Amino acid sequence: MKLKDKVVIITGGARDIGRAVSLDLANHGAKLAINYFGSEDQAQSLSQELKNNNIDAFILKGDMTKQEDVAALVKKTISHYGNEIHGLVNISGGLVQRKKIDEMDESFLNQVVQLNFNSTFLATKQVLPYMKEGSSIVNFASQAGRDGGGPGASAYAASKGAVMTFTRSMAKELGQQGIRVNSLCPGMITTAFHDTFTKDEVRSNVANATPLKREGRPDEMATTVSFLLSDESSFLTGVNLDTNGGLVFS
Repeated sequence: MKLKDKVVIITGGARDIGRAVSLDLANHGAKLAINYFGSEDQAQSLSQELKNNNIDAFILKGDMTKQEDVAALVKKTISHYGNEIHGLVNISGGLVQRKKIDEMDESFLNQVVQLNFNSTFLATKQVLPYMKEGSSIVNFASQAGRDGGGPGASAYAASKGAVMTFTRSMAKELGQQGIRVNSLCPGMITTAFHDTFTKDEVRSNVANATPLKREGRPDEMATTVSFLLSDESSFLTGVNLDTNGGLVFS
């Protein structure tokens, strides 16, 4: 159990990739503080599953674009587990809607940036006072941050590009404290995200163009997160790890 008794906060940890990450970290012995916002049913289901398996975890609703909600999550974590947080996984984010630039206004752009980048910034800032040498942060960027995304995803792609650059900056800044910061850049993963925003024919075309000839799975993202949080990756920091089946190389 490579994360035994490590305290880890997961934002957006109740559904799809977030759920898979929460369960994998639990299997590796981590103590979990799981945030969710819009996925009430999935959160309750995950909570029951963790409880049935005697996992040390709590689930708290909160909007990670709001500083007060982020602070409440961190406060409950240290109240529940003590004054040290060993890991942070920033998964909260989303596309919101596909819009080309002539369809976007500043309000929409700000919403997407806040959802994907500001949430990562706020959680990182709030958690850092409780992190010591050996701690690890894993952000979720996207293949879109590499290649600009698909039609109508420019705001999303730009915000994920910001997450990638922030990851590199924090790796340099926090490395002096022995804290590592990396990110995942998922490609086409089988999730509700693509069920909602990507047409079936596009998904099929992308899968066929991928060297592995398929979409990725949430559990494949989860095992990579566990690796990046653990001492097995102790000399990796500032990495934006392409997790796309070979479709795009950095």
